[in-house]
Amino acid sequence: MLTIYGADLSPPSCKARFVANALGLDYEYRRIDLLAGENRSEAHLRLHPGGKVPVIDDDGFVLFESNAIIRYLAAKCESPLYPNQLKQRAIVDQWTDFVSHHVATALGSVLMNRVFAHFLNVEVDKRALSEGLSSLERFLPVVDGPLEERRYLAGGELSIADFNLLASLDPAEVAQVDLSGYLNLTRWRQDLMGRDFYTKCHKSYGDVLAALAG
Repeated sequence: MLTIYGADLSPPSCKARFVANALGLDYEYRRIDLLAGENRSEAHLRLHPGGKVPVIDDDGFVLFESNAIIRYLAAKCESPLYPNQLKQRAIVDQWTDFVSHHVATALGSVLMNRVFAHFLNVEVDKRALSEGLSSLERFLPVVDGPLEERRYLAGGELSIADFNLLASLDPAEVAQVDLSGYLNLTRWRQDLMGRDFYTKCHKSYGDVLAALAG
């Protein structure tokens, strides 16, 4: 049995669930309460020594890091989401890593300082917020551009690169990041957010935050 340990407001956790849903996998989702420090419990640290989410336990095989998880799940299912052909897979890896390093990190910094700093009662890091916004201005056009000529980020077929970008951008509205000027990205995002793999996880990131905050 596959178990996914995650947190509802963790985009990497949502990424793992999006892919598992798209693959049609039967899994148990176990919520880890980050605010209560459950991720720092002895039991969780045995799964992830860094105290992070997501983590999967696939019949005793434990794996952490969301990109490693989605690659593993897709490869295990021999899914075209992670193609076997070497050069196609390299392109998927290229975009997956680009999004993680440049888009997800930047948006995460904005989200932390515009939203979660309040919940955690920590001081806003104005420099990190500014750098995050600057990075998004620089790198969002890089992912918007290819979507003008092709349906998906890494080519004509849906891949794990799309799931990574979708999860990374999921908190955009909550973080007050306006994506409306990126027409290709907006069209692509609206398409994927209407699919079952997304709606089985949640209606929207904002709805999850509102429910937890209320």
